[in-house]
Amino acid sequence: MYRKSLAILLLLIAFTPFLGAKVKNKQTLIGSKAADWQVDDWINSKPLQLKEMKGKVVLVRWWTAGCPFCVATAPSLKNFYQQYHKQGLEVVGFYHHKSDTNLDIKEVKRYSDKFGFAFPVAIDYQWKTLKHWWLDRSDQDWTSVSFLIDKKGIIKHIHPGGKYVKGDKDYTLMQQKIEELLAEK
Repeated sequence: MYRKSLAILLLLIAFTPFLGAKVKNKQTLIGSKAADWQVDDWINSKPLQLKEMKGKVVLVRWWTAGCPFCVATAPSLKNFYQQYHKQGLEVVGFYHHKSDTNLDIKEVKRYSDKFGFAFPVAIDYQWKTLKHWWLDRSDQDWTSVSFLIDKKGIIKHIHPGGKYVKGDKDYTLMQQKIEELLAEK
């Protein structure tokens, strides 16, 4: 009986990652293939799929109106896009609504314009993609997460939330990772 119980326990431990258990940290997601997103509404772009961006480095950042971390990071996203887009970087902003008011796409567009976002912005209704990519797979609860994806669609770097602004170590690390991935053949 003891051996049978031990065998069952070992099987449960071995298969826990496949039973929908959350990963403990971002490092577990790094090296995995980025999942497709389920988004219909876009600003500054026609509808996009990640698979259409194969061969490009993709920086995906979730943001929302009124978030101090999103406001602080907006210039960084704009700067990365302006500096590296011609070299093969795509920046995609995913707007996730946190307000008690109804989501108004025109209002999201106003914020996007205010931030100077010329890159595509997706509207992540009910946080479907945010949950699938991050909240359901991690023990982290920041929603202003950034994913940096290589030319083959593999997650190479995650900034788990908060801000990164020019001159701080998180900004410097993100810039370094972008440059490394753009240099890869």
